[in-house]
Amino acid sequence: MESVHAREALRQLAHKPAVVTIDLHRGHLDPDVATLPLPTDAAAALVERTVPLLDEYRDLGIPVIHVITAYRNRQEILANRYWQFQSGLADSPRSAIAEHNLDHLPGLELMPGIWDDRDELVTTKKRYDCLLGTDLELVLRAHGYDSLLLLGVNTNSCVIATAIAASVRDWAVFVVEEGVDTMLGPDLHEAAGKVINASFGWMVSAASTLEVLREPTPA
Repeated sequence: MESVHAREALRQLAHKPAVVTIDLHRGHLDPDVATLPLPTDAAAALVERTVPLLDEYRDLGIPVIHVITAYRNRQEILANRYWQFQSGLADSPRSAIAEHNLDHLPGLELMPGIWDDRDELVTTKKRYDCLLGTDLELVLRAHGYDSLLLLGVNTNSCVIATAIAASVRDWAVFVVEEGVDTMLGPDLHEAAGKVINASFGWMVSAASTLEVLREPTPA
């Protein structure tokens, strides 16, 4: 799925990148507590791929910012008309949306190994777009980051929404293939990747990001 131009775009545009992870929390990835779970094998595999990758980015001096969905109450969730309709619907994968990541539930916790004391945390995400109603944009602008490496879930909702929002705010957006997945299966995962490649940024392999980011900075 890597875009044919991804490496060169990364080489030319990512002078000061930041990693942004999206909802790598127990609410999606821990089958014991998840309210909107990925399939168990897919969730475990995503964490297994992501933990060492984040360590490699940190070792290269790339900052890591984690964004987590959190709600005070069900009303904040159900104010969204789409979610209101899906809530409790027997055949909807979002049937339990009204219970998802309420702030007294363990779903808000990042999965083991994701957090590092060098990282930053944004916990005010309430919709798919990580830039809507959060201070993520302030964090990114304050440090002058020019490009984003996105990891997280779900590819077809929060990841693509954030990729679009970041792109229209003029960041270069790179979605790391091994770092994203969805609870809704490979077809929607691949479709989201195609849309991102076509209009908003680049799907890129983890190996390509590491290879480019390890290159010497031109004088």
